[in-house]
Amino acid sequence: MNKITPTADGSNTLYNEAIGEHYHSKHGALQESKHVFIAAGLEHAAVKFPSQKISVLEVGFGTGLNFLLSAAYCAWHKIKLEYTSLEAFPLTNEELESTGYNNYIPAEIWDNMIHNYGKAMQQTVNIQPEQQLRIVHTWLHRYQTEQQFDLVYYDAFSVQHQPEMWSDEIIAHTCQFLKPGGVFVTYAITGKLKRALKSIGFTVEKLPGAPGKREMLRAIKN
Repeated sequence: MNKITPTADGSNTLYNEAIGEHYHSKHGALQESKHVFIAAGLEHAAVKFPSQKISVLEVGFGTGLNFLLSAAYCAWHKIKLEYTSLEAFPLTNEELESTGYNNYIPAEIWDNMIHNYGKAMQQTVNIQPEQQLRIVHTWLHRYQTEQQFDLVYYDAFSVQHQPEMWSDEIIAHTCQFLKPGGVFVTYAITGKLKRALKSIGFTVEKLPGAPGKREMLRAIKN
């Protein structure tokens, strides 16, 4: 079982022993997810696509924190959420429950996600009437779909521990699934990543990072 680790804001993360890295920042798992993926990603995309419906492709379901916060945000703002997440190393239900993330979101969302977690790796499930979740147990480079998404959460492990997840080829592979005007957001920012995104027609923005990181990246598909 992956080891539970408290972070600086009081929320927990897990340590992935196979990769050798925590799933979230030790400076604060909850505040990192809120800052990078909700505030800079979901809220921004909701303004760009004001149709009360948003589709998300996440690279790295991990502990499910990004999904849970996204579902809570969309429920509060009455936005229909279609959420697809790719995960090569699925956690167990026991590991998900050990995180304590039920303290941060409505009980109905938490209970339905935990109850349907295994099923979501086989088919699309309804977490709430207007919220769909599909977890695809695969490596990113093998993923193919005709669907075009509004938003990509790029939440892979760091380049130090998974350099193959940050190659120009894999970034281009991921970004083909974004519709024009779509938003790509990640906690990381490097010159190589910025150049890769610009080379495939993205406008890159440098934003203040979550605690512990000076900057993060958001990019828009032209």
